[in-house]
Amino acid sequence: MILSSATQLDTPFKKDVFEGLTSEPKYLYSKYIYDQAGDKLFQDIMALPEYYLTNCELEILTLHTKAIANLFKGDANGFDLIELGAGDGKKTKVLLHHLSKNQIEFTYKPIDISENAIDGLTRTLAKEIPEVNVDGETGEYFEVLERLQNFKSRKKVIMVLGSNIGNLLHPRAIQFLTKLGETMSCDDILFMGFDQKKDPQTILDAYNDPTGVTAAFNKNLLVRINRELEGNFDISKFKHWEVYDPETGTAKSYLVATEAQRVRLETLDLDISFDAWETIHTEISQKYTDKIVAWLAEASGLRIETSFTDSHNYYKNYAFKKMKDPKA
Repeated sequence: MILSSATQLDTPFKKDVFEGLTSEPKYLYSKYIYDQAGDKLFQDIMALPEYYLTNCELEILTLHTKAIANLFKGDANGFDLIELGAGDGKKTKVLLHHLSKNQIEFTYKPIDISENAIDGLTRTLAKEIPEVNVDGETGEYFEVLERLQNFKSRKKVIMVLGSNIGNLLHPRAIQFLTKLGETMSCDDILFMGFDQKKDPQTILDAYNDPTGVTAAFNKNLLVRINRELEGNFDISKFKHWEVYDPETGTAKSYLVATEAQRVRLETLDLDISFDAWETIHTEISQKYTDKIVAWLAEASGLRIETSFTDSHNYYKNYAFKKMKDPKA
């Protein structure tokens, strides 16, 4: 498809939407779901009984607060707690309360792609735990990695909750973990959540709730395109669809066109044709075992220091350290 010379792909959103919807098969990046409406819908998802991930990780952080805090804390110089994909900070607040209450010296640096999420979290923490030093920042993971190189004056803990690593297929996950490792010193810790393989039905239910909240979340991609790129997607003509492959541990989300149609994106001067039942791939959510996580860590120059799990063994948080250089 030829782009009009008058059209400028002058933002990452425009470029990614153009490339995704003119590809075969079509795709869109899930990171663009997270505008103000998408943030609210994801909060609603996390409150759903079917979405076990939040409660499992919250249980881990609540049951093992002291052990995790002892793992994190540095020497008298304190440490920097850098959280990628901080969201609303609901789970992290368990740790922040404990660290603050025990007068452990640290700075909390939440980072999220959503400016709305960071602004909201900063305001909330100022009211709920005003003694915590908060230094929030907006950005994508790979953009932030460069800036993490500068945090070397004291121990740092890089925290990634919510199994956000699951949005990356294994080769990209290794790339991500490798880059994280390159920012780490030998005493630094990477603390990361990994959703575990389990009954396939439990996983499918988590991403396809009967009330339609997850469907609305997925469709928010089209709502945002309509608003920001002057699109005319008829949201009612797309169906949210979830599949899970228990062999690979990959859950995939799609938007499926329920009839043949043509969509116009005025800002991009772009017309897109859909056949009936044609798909837009929007998201993956990878599931893991200890063996897979150990392989990913080794391939990335990391080693598992310890791990914590919930009472159902549905979910695990792993603490990684950088592998020692045998030549050192």
